[in-house]
Amino acid sequence: MKILSLALAALISASAAAQSTPTVLVDADHRPSQSLNGPWHYILDPYSAGLSDFQGAINKHGFFENREPEANSNNAANNGLIEYSFSRSPTVKVPGDWNTQNIALLNYEGLFWYQRDFDFTPKPGSRTFIHIGAANYRARVFINGQHICDHEGGFTPFDCDATAALKPGKNFAVIAVDDTRLADGIPTLKTDWYNYGGLTRDVSLVSVPTAFIDDYDLHLSRTDHKTIEGYVHVADAPANTAVHLTIPEAHVDINATTDASGRAAISIAPASLNLWAPGNPKLYKVELSSGSDKLTDDIGFRTIEVSGTHILLNGKPIALNGINVHAEAPMRGGRVNTDADVKTLFDWLQQLNCNFVRLAHYPHDERMTREADRRGIMVWSEVPVYWAVHFDDPALLVKAKQQLGENVRRDRNKASVILWSIANETPNTPARTAFLTKLADHAHEIDPTRLVTAALLVRGEGDTKIVDDPLGKSLDVLGTNEYAGWYEMSPEKILNVKWDIRYDKPVIMSEFGGGAKAGLHGPETQRWTEEFQAAIYRNQITMLSKIPQLRGTTPWLLMDFRSPVRLLPGVQDGFNRKGLISDTGQKKQAFTILQKAYKENALAKPE
Repeated sequence: MKILSLALAALISASAAAQSTPTVLVDADHRPSQSLNGPWHYILDPYSAGLSDFQGAINKHGFFENREPEANSNNAANNGLIEYSFSRSPTVKVPGDWNTQNIALLNYEGLFWYQRDFDFTPKPGSRTFIHIGAANYRARVFINGQHICDHEGGFTPFDCDATAALKPGKNFAVIAVDDTRLADGIPTLKTDWYNYGGLTRDVSLVSVPTAFIDDYDLHLSRTDHKTIEGYVHVADAPANTAVHLTIPEAHVDINATTDASGRAAISIAPASLNLWAPGNPKLYKVELSSGSDKLTDDIGFRTIEVSGTHILLNGKPIALNGINVHAEAPMRGGRVNTDADVKTLFDWLQQLNCNFVRLAHYPHDERMTREADRRGIMVWSEVPVYWAVHFDDPALLVKAKQQLGENVRRDRNKASVILWSIANETPNTPARTAFLTKLADHAHEIDPTRLVTAALLVRGEGDTKIVDDPLGKSLDVLGTNEYAGWYEMSPEKILNVKWDIRYDKPVIMSEFGGGAKAGLHGPETQRWTEEFQAAIYRNQITMLSKIPQLRGTTPWLLMDFRSPVRLLPGVQDGFNRKGLISDTGQKKQAFTILQKAYKENALAKPE
């Protein structure tokens, strides 16, 4: 790993002139684009031969050059020995993790080179970005052999300016993706989910004018609940650049101008506005323009805030009936990245009578938050500060802020997203609390319109669960994870559990539940049976319903998912079996129990 890291550092330094800093183009999925999805040639490179030579020095003629071996011996002598060939290599589909496309790649972790050819016609007076929806975990992007950018973080989008490297006609892209788990990564070395590697989301070329709208934030004011406020940012534009905003259905048509930073302030009070909410997921078509740049987005307007122990949506108390979802594709496995995947998951959510979902434990595909907007499902969105990262490392806080910022920038205009979660099940240490307090403050700073939470561990004294984590001071809503009946005590003893919550804040029970293998039946006392899991759910529902400040629940979880730490043969077989639905789509008994509880509003209460 040290040789690989040194090679990467040298490569970045050598290519600094060509490299750009990645950004996130807001609403990139609504811009005209040229898709680069489809088959890409690949080369496995576990020893980083494409980056460094046998002594660890930078390979100036690495795989990013996309050279081919010469058949003619004289040319071969002149051009040097070429020991790779993309054109002779197999292909994988993008978007998609490599693990589930070829059984030989299932457990591969390391450097993986992608290559594809494409035609390109530049537009006069434009810039072109390569948009990558996600690449797990580190990516280095090359166009026509030129180093364009690097990115770290496996679940957030990034956009790199490729204008200078592109040419009319034939072009090629090479992207090196390395999913090696890192002690100084976010997430860190050990997780309870599968480390799917690769270009797991859409890849495209997005062309924009030289000065273009790269960011905007339009939301309902928390103060009066009637005014749409926010900003539109125009990149590389002089002060006093004109911006035009229309919302035809709301009879909004205004002009604004940018300040010296490129930002145009927006404030408008429509005569009437139909507010977004579960059961009424109203979205307005918003049209933005500046110069020759034009954008459209579908945006819902609502407010979300807390008052004491209550969560208020549009000023009214609401209960959140939800469940956890991993980004595991139903039936086929691998990462969620198709409309069909998203439809299946949201159909199940609605069958459960959910109005809320926790997208665990990292930002999901943007299709998920778009669909949540359309269906009226509120969202808890999380960054993977998970378990025991190196909280005393300042560089890790920078990485966490980067991933949080990219997630917020992508989804800040999604009405469904009501909670930014900054962590899951982290140890209660001074270093952790200092780290996450800074991250919570950062979340409030970059998006003061949403609530900040984290999934906290609780401590026990006898039958009493105590919520007193010092991080709670920095959170708007307390998420709490507990597994009574599964990791501790038998299911019938769940009914004895009492709660001591030492904050006057809303509580979401962010995880509870137990495992079952679909189709395995027996008495309620037999672990791994559907009956055992059902007993846990029945008793948890009874116990949790007695917590006065419980405002939401997200049991663990909707569907079984692949996890390399779940190894019991014949039962787990590399899968976490806590789902209400198997990885092949078979519903377990507990599905019906939770479905009924949510229909009867038997868990969280609005007030």
